[in-house]
Amino acid sequence: MSIENAKSTTGTSVRVKDPCPINGMCPVCIEDCNVLCEVGKGALRGREVLYPSPEHFGKSTAASNKDYFLDWSHFQIMAELIGAKGIEPNPDVAFFENVDIKTVLGTRSKNPIKMKLPVHIAGLGSTAVAKTNWRELAAGAAMAGVCEVIGENVCGMDPDAVYSNGKVQSSPDLAFRVKSYTDFWDGENGRIVLQTNVEDGRGSVDDYGVSKLGVTVIERKWGQGAKAIGGEVRLHSLERALELKSRGYIVMPDPEDPAVQEAFKAGVFKTFERHSRVGFPDEQSFLEDIDQLRNKGIKNLFLKTGAYKPEIVAFTMRCASKAKIDLLTFDAAGGGTGMSPVNHMNELSSPGIWLFSQVMACAKELKCQGRFVPDLSFAGGFINETQMYKALAFSDLGEGPLVKSIAMARGPITAALKGKHFAELAAKGQLPASFVELYGSDPSKFFIAAGGVGKSYPGKKVGTDIPWGAVSLYTFFNDRLGEGLKQLMAGTRKFKLGCIENEDIVALSEYSSKVSGVETLDARAARVMKALL
Repeated sequence: MSIENAKSTTGTSVRVKDPCPINGMCPVCIEDCNVLCEVGKGALRGREVLYPSPEHFGKSTAASNKDYFLDWSHFQIMAELIGAKGIEPNPDVAFFENVDIKTVLGTRSKNPIKMKLPVHIAGLGSTAVAKTNWRELAAGAAMAGVCEVIGENVCGMDPDAVYSNGKVQSSPDLAFRVKSYTDFWDGENGRIVLQTNVEDGRGSVDDYGVSKLGVTVIERKWGQGAKAIGGEVRLHSLERALELKSRGYIVMPDPEDPAVQEAFKAGVFKTFERHSRVGFPDEQSFLEDIDQLRNKGIKNLFLKTGAYKPEIVAFTMRCASKAKIDLLTFDAAGGGTGMSPVNHMNELSSPGIWLFSQVMACAKELKCQGRFVPDLSFAGGFINETQMYKALAFSDLGEGPLVKSIAMARGPITAALKGKHFAELAAKGQLPASFVELYGSDPSKFFIAAGGVGKSYPGKKVGTDIPWGAVSLYTFFNDRLGEGLKQLMAGTRKFKLGCIENEDIVALSEYSSKVSGVETLDARAARVMKALL
């Protein structure tokens, strides 16, 4: 359980085992304590303690460690015995390997996007952990046949980008990110998606991506960066801080201040903060913006937003409905891939089940009014196939799931990081002995999908042309999530994604049922059992 005065995300702890339950402080705070609690570290390092440990920035992701007392574990998937949907109810046919988990984004679009499984990588932008591992993430996503979203601020953060009159003319980093995906894309399943925020809009990043790099899918982003206050990154040099301030970003502390420069050079602090401006969307401007993008030839338009208050959920659904957005992603409270303030991840915005319940209430109302309901995507800490299945079932209003894909960020990053790390350990002969005993020391053997990947790309060498981190991400998506989802669906006798129903899940408590509208298991038993006896 999280303690207010001690957080692993900030590297703080308390001296005693029984802190005050109100605020997490030691019941007796002593003068000569050497332990850094939240109060103590905040007194020494100030604003640094608002964020996940700065020393790990660029090599880590972060998220909430707060228990919201309601999550996907409070729902249960119901197994089926009689009959099957989406396949012939034949024991020789209804095997889990025959489950079809392919999905489509923009089901009513003139240019629907097919994916091999219902998951995609959410916007990973200028934060260092995304940039460092982009080749692995892009190649792995393309090989798995799913979309990957290039997140915000990439051009603005590219040191080699060329701007003229505030508009980007070239960005080697953005070009690299697009190419890293298209080099492995099969031309059919998935797409590379370009996400743009306020800063990107000012720099005409979407125009550059479409006209120069061949991007065909744009995702507009409303707020949500750094949990509603704008995307943030850390800068490790004074020169970089000055450069980004000259490009119009907000940089703190002010790198042009001589006193700040002296303090940085003296080692008083080691990184600057780069902040993005937040947008203030209005319906008319948004609709006009979408029309303009379509007139420029954009084939598919997505919208991503965060976990704002219920009024904003309704506003977003209304705008997305009027604009006929191809995919609308809601990202629940809790996650963060870069520099979201710790207490924002813990305490700000709506957690998953509450947010998704609000989204589905709006979708139901739009449907009742005969209005356009966009395809949906949920994000917010998803890492496995059980959570995915429950979210899909949760989104069924009688005609199959409205959720067409689950958006993930931290999970894929971890998958890519882990593969990259273990390959590096193997190259150095530093793999843990227990790991070697189980799986060996040769990456071509301990990466279980390496052989299959090599056969799929005969002109590319696994481990060099195809980075090991890409192999591990592909394995996570295809062999773990994909196979796991197939097995769950076979267990409910649903052999196509569109056959998944709301009745495939039940709530395990009155409260989870109250929030979600999903029937409890005991209520369902009382409703259906007598009629079958």
